[in-house]
Amino acid sequence: MVTFFSLTLWYATATWTHVSHTIVQSLLGMLLSIPLHRVCLAVWERSMLARIGWSLLAVIVLSLLWTMLRIYTFTLITGSGGIWADFGGWYFSSFLVYLCWVALYYGNKFYYQAELEYGKRKDAAVAVKEEQLKRLNAEADAKNAQLGMLQYQLNPHFLFNTLNTISALVKFKENEKAHRMITQLGHFLRYSLDNDPALKISLEQEVEALMLYLEIEQTRFSERLTLQFDIDEQAARALVPSLLLQPLAENSIKYAIAANEDGGTISLRANVQDDELQIELADTGPGMANNRPKPGTGRRVGLHNTLERLKTLYNDAYTFDIKLRPSGGLKINIHIPYDPV
Repeated sequence: MVTFFSLTLWYATATWTHVSHTIVQSLLGMLLSIPLHRVCLAVWERSMLARIGWSLLAVIVLSLLWTMLRIYTFTLITGSGGIWADFGGWYFSSFLVYLCWVALYYGNKFYYQAELEYGKRKDAAVAVKEEQLKRLNAEADAKNAQLGMLQYQLNPHFLFNTLNTISALVKFKENEKAHRMITQLGHFLRYSLDNDPALKISLEQEVEALMLYLEIEQTRFSERLTLQFDIDEQAARALVPSLLLQPLAENSIKYAIAANEDGGTISLRANVQDDELQIELADTGPGMANNRPKPGTGRRVGLHNTLERLKTLYNDAYTFDIKLRPSGGLKINIHIPYDPV
């Protein structure tokens, strides 16, 4: 095409002999590209320097061979003479064509190699993402199962104590109190079972849920149970794990209020400092310090489950501290990251 449009037409020599020579030399050039392709294919796996050197040598040799064939066939077909004197011009065009051929060949090879590598990396990235997604889903399922298990441990533990109280009320024919406690128990169990343990709710909602439990205990202990709540407005908007406070309050009921003939006080304070929600739940104790188990031995199922839930939800981003007060009461401090609604 280059020869036809740049030489044949330019010099007005578009005779059949010139056109036929253009076709013949093109066929010869295509035929000689076969060994050129073999050379490029053979050196493809070698170093870049070796690849360039051998390819350039093949271009030089085959360009020389093609030029000689072109001139010979031109002389044979057209009958023209003195063509060999312009050997350099003919050789330059041969060299240029084969150099472009090699450049296109390697460009094509590099393109498909890059496309293949990109496809492999893309497939690998997709596989990694799928594996990560599977792992995250598995971890989430395991975490939800663990939280659900802890919650289901909590309900029977609380239910056992409450049913014993209701049984005692029925035995002593305090039917009105028993009926009220059964109604309150139904409200609390409906809330605790319907609530997803993996979700968080505002501290205000958590306190409302706590009151469902404490109303049951106030029915049980009457004036012996006193509550003191002090929760600032900012802390009330903080997100906390659902049913976080109930097992702590249940621990106080069991070891402080029930163990003291005069009853006692359960206090709850919450505030926000340094982007931390700080919760303190304390009780006045059983009346004598030696009547209360040490903090390390008095956690029972409820406190243990609370600690496990905090570990599951916050990893190391929390503190859970239990201290024995001089009066024998227990003070529990929980610090978790402040996450407002």
